[in-house]
Amino acid sequence: MEEQSVRLKTLPIAERGSKVKLEHLAPAATPLSGFLERLPHLLVADQLRAVVAGVVAARRAGRPVLFTMGAHVIKCGLAPVLIDLARRGIITAFATNGATLVHDSELALFGETSEDVEQGLRDGTFGMGEETHSFVNGAIRDGVLRGEGLGESVGRALLAANAPHAEISLLAQCAALSIPLTVHVAIGTDVLHMHSTADGAALGEGSLRDFHRLFGTVSNLAGGALLNVGSAVILPEVLLKAFSMHRNQGGNLDGCVCADFDMIRNYRTTTQVVNRVRILGGEGHALTGHHEIMVPLLAGLLLAELGER
Repeated sequence: MEEQSVRLKTLPIAERGSKVKLEHLAPAATPLSGFLERLPHLLVADQLRAVVAGVVAARRAGRPVLFTMGAHVIKCGLAPVLIDLARRGIITAFATNGATLVHDSELALFGETSEDVEQGLRDGTFGMGEETHSFVNGAIRDGVLRGEGLGESVGRALLAANAPHAEISLLAQCAALSIPLTVHVAIGTDVLHMHSTADGAALGEGSLRDFHRLFGTVSNLAGGALLNVGSAVILPEVLLKAFSMHRNQGGNLDGCVCADFDMIRNYRTTTQVVNRVRILGGEGHALTGHHEIMVPLLAGLLLAELGER
């Protein structure tokens, strides 16, 4: 059956309202010297020590540190923390889901994001911000034509557009720093896909390119570190397939320290991230806590251990 586009009523971002604004964002972390020494040598405190030590050892050995995440990390105001870690060379690659394209771009372009879903669903305006789908879907279409993946496409488009707040955009800053940031989408899961500007072929091609780029990072993770924060389904499943490809080619994850950070324990994150890494020779940990606390905490501990100022 021939597909038909639906004519949707959109509205300007300025009329939509947003729950997250620039003034809510966290600043870059500062070193938390001596914090680990004040924790007991028991249970999750020792797991936190192991994760910090693993990331520090990976970077001192020149091994990659891959940070995978859900879009909630951006909505929690943590992009400046991650950008600082990337600039310092502590995080060497990022991978995320399609919703990050929405929230990161809105913050960069308009200084606000995160609409009221409950109210928007009642009045039919959820996901109907005009500027967001026009810009991001256009950036994806143009970038994929140039041979880029989704993350690079939107990051470069934000830089080219001189986005007013590009300095707090993880997409834009990774593009500027030539740091891999891959985006992995499931069609229909993001508000971008509701609009006629969405190009399914470009979304699929760009996401597939990003998957192969992510595999390139995963294939070098032996002796490195993997941090998964707030992605309970998409990234754990994507990582599992990248692990399988890596093993198919004779690789392993010997010496890789992996940690899953989330607010609750989930099946896929525990099974596909923590346990699968152990099967392939690495070390897996699960730490539970709110992103807006755990990510700055981890960043401060890493800065202290690496002697960063």
